Amino acid sequence: MKNRLPISTISNRFSTNNVGIIGAEEAINYNLVGPNLRASGVKWDIRKDIPYSVYSEFDFDVPVGKGEWGTVGDSMDRYMVRMRELRESCKILRQALTKIPDGAVLAKVPRNFKPPAGECQIRIESGRGDMGWYAVSDGSGYPWRVHVRTGSFAAMGIINKLSRGLMIADLVTLIASLDVIAPEIDR
Repeated sequence: MKNRLPISTISNRFSTNNVGIIGAEEAINYNLVGPNLRASGVKWDIRKDIPYSVYSEFDFDVPVGKGEWGTVGDSMDRYMVRMRELRESCKILRQALTKIPDGAVLAKVPRNFKPPAGECQIRIESGRGDMGWYAVSDGSGYPWRVHVRTGSFAAMGIINKLSRGLMIADLVTLIASLDVIAPEIDR
């Protein structure tokens, strides 16, 4: 154990700390969601703040960036928030498994399902944050209009600003830390 480096020395060797710093106000102004928003120190999770489904029955924490390896809101904080969210997801799953009722697990859905004419909007907390769905039905079996807004789409808006002056290696770190997935952007 004598060869171990102090934590402060190790943290300065990470290529993710102090890269792509996003402050809380800036994250809100760019409408970031999910881990990207929480890494900036903003404690917002739809499952806690606007509970839906059975989330109000579960006990879990909302991890936020702490700047323990660099600056609050940097790429390392985005990574650390995601790692802590994995632990919280396991807590939710363990609780959910104890509450599964006995009986059939597959719902019977009519083959020719036709929603009533009208519109519907819903928000959920996905792995990349607040995902919004908006649908308009004309009463047929096919939607008249569907719009989906994802966390990747929200994160794209800030990349141009944060990437100015970065080295290529840091640009890769920045985009990876924002967890931008191309199919979520171009639908």
